[in-house]
Order: sequence, then C-alpha cells, then structure tokens
Amino acid sequence: MNDQFIEGVSTGNTNVEGVEIHTGRRNISAFQFSDGNYYDEKGQSLAPAFQRILLKKNYRLSSRFNPKRKHPITGRVRPHNGADFATPVGTAVVAPGDGVVTLVANHAFAGKYVVIEHDNKVKTRYLHLSKFKVRKGQRVKRGQLIALSGNTGASTGPHLHYEFHVNGRPIDPMKANITEAKTLPKQKLSEFQSIVRSRKMMMELG
Repeated sequence: MNDQFIEGVSTGNTNVEGVEIHTGRRNISAFQFSDGNYYDEKGQSLAPAFQRILLKKNYRLSSRFNPKRKHPITGRVRPHNGADFATPVGTAVVAPGDGVVTLVANHAFAGKYVVIEHDNKVKTRYLHLSKFKVRKGQRVKRGQLIALSGNTGASTGPHLHYEFHVNGRPIDPMKANITEAKTLPKQKLSEFQSIVRSRKMMMELG
C-alpha cells in the first residue's frame, strides 16, 4: 500500500501497488506498473480484455468477413459471418476472453463447434473443429485451450472459422472494437520484474 501524506497528515488517498491472494485452488498476484495498470508477474495485463487472434501461432487469413460472399460449395451468395484461418488439423484454439461455454455440438454444416458467451453481450463461435477441450456450462479464461481445429462439416479444407457477435449481430472479428489483451514489451519487462521483486520483499517483511 502507498499512503499519501501532506506535511505529515494523511490525505486519505491510498494506492495498492502489489497484492497476492492465496486460495486453496490457485494463487493470484497483481502489481502496478508506472503506466498505472496492473499486471501479473509475467507482465500480462489483468484488465478484462480480448485477444484479437485466438491461436498461439500466426496463420494465414484464408477468408475474411464478407456479408456478400459467394459460398465456395453451393455457389450461392451467402454471408460469411466470420474469419477463416488456414490451420492444420489439430491446431490449438484458445478462448479470446473470459466467458461461459453455452454450446458444444456437432452439426452437418458447422461440424464440431463451440459457442462461448462473454461479458458485454459478446458471443464467439468456433466451427469445423476436430476435438473439444471444454464442456457445456464450463467457465473459461482468456488464453485457455478450448478445442483443436479440424475439417468437419461442410468444409473445403482444414481451417478454423471464427465468429464474433455483439448483441446477436455478427461483426468482423478482425475489426471489432475490443480492448486487446496487453503484455508489457521486452524493453519494459525487466524494469517491471525488478519492481515486482522489490515489492514482494516488502510484502514478506510486512
């Protein structure tokens, strides 16, 4: 804690610079950096946010969001309500943000697919999967493994189809106005880790 004093008198303004919470199941730590934000010990921001890309590696965007796209199988003009990534079968797919899994199912066209309900009326969908790693009703965290990509359903080849819905309306996940998950850059990480070590020592003494 950092308490503000003016001429020896407390102003009542208190700032939490570091905190560690130990529960029976997990340990949580948060430390404030010079930018005013809080990060865990690895420099990952603790502010609620989304990852723009839900894959651990970069893959080619094979088909973009397009409400007037001609379907590659039927040839009919049919909205493409998501973004397709050219991923090999078995590629790890992670949750872009915290939420609850509301659907885990098989569909003739969508193949194996998962739906996650997030805060702020956001819903995400993942189609053509090869394997599920979550179950309906499960709460997931940002970055958690939820499935493996595949080639199931009406698919022309291995890929991941990803949809981002706001208030029930599909929008382009690559252009959605989201708060992206933030990690401190390498040039600032060493400074932050030095601060963390110092504050942990103070917390142990306190």
